[in-house]
Amino acid sequence: MLLLTKIQSKLQIIDSNRFFQAGVIAVILFSALTIGVNTHDLNIKVFGEVDLLGLFDIAITVFFVFEITIRFLAYENKREFLKSGWNVFDLIIVVGSLVPAGGSGILLARLLRVFRVLRLVSMVPELRLLVNALLKAIPRMGYIALLMFVIFYIYAAAGSMLFEKVNPILWGDVSISMLTLFRVATFEDWTDVMYETMAYPLVDYSWSWLYYLSFIFLTAFIFLNMMVGTILDVMGQEHEKERAIANGESFEEAQPASRGQIQKLEEEISELKYLILDLKNK
Repeated sequence: MLLLTKIQSKLQIIDSNRFFQAGVIAVILFSALTIGVNTHDLNIKVFGEVDLLGLFDIAITVFFVFEITIRFLAYENKREFLKSGWNVFDLIIVVGSLVPAGGSGILLARLLRVFRVLRLVSMVPELRLLVNALLKAIPRMGYIALLMFVIFYIYAAAGSMLFEKVNPILWGDVSISMLTLFRVATFEDWTDVMYETMAYPLVDYSWSWLYYLSFIFLTAFIFLNMMVGTILDVMGQEHEKERAIANGESFEEAQPASRGQIQKLEEEISELKYLILDLKNK
């Protein structure tokens, strides 16, 4: 039992060692490089008929198995290892890398090896913070996205009714109109679409610039900025949480007081003041 404890403490030291973590990041980057080289279909042979890139792939896979094993054994409670989403994420990628890169499953094996680059996210704390903030912002962004969809649908239906004769390819039905509006919202040659409707000779659509500008104002300037603001707000909270953890504080203690909390505190101070004055008068 004592021997296992010593081995576990040694593994914990290795796992938390910054040089070991830097080595893992270097191997991940090297893995990304080999994936890119493989796309060039190079046939590099060493020792006669031995594929060099294949050797690199085997070495990288063995290293990843070795590294994830160290991390797993370093945990005193093995269930705690599986409770971490990032650990499960790394484990899935490492297990996926064990799929043989030959035979009928060569395409699947190559695709699974591409995802090894994502391990860089789990190894770099700043990247983990960004991903966590993005995931936590998704529920709040969902309502903004729903409102955007409603606006897209209304404008697409109106555009299909108004401009179908101008260009059926762009305004033939609601679904095609929504694709056209997505092009407008991303500013992809949107002026060509607008000038086409404004210059239509059979019907006077000279006012159609109002349609496009109002749509761009709502989607590109308001809703997209609302999404960016939501992500920045959540990211600020995540940074504050990380700072609180680093200083040994609870997240609630690190949070700045809200206006309601300040007002409540002022009321309590005022009540104490009146109580002190009453005691003095008595």
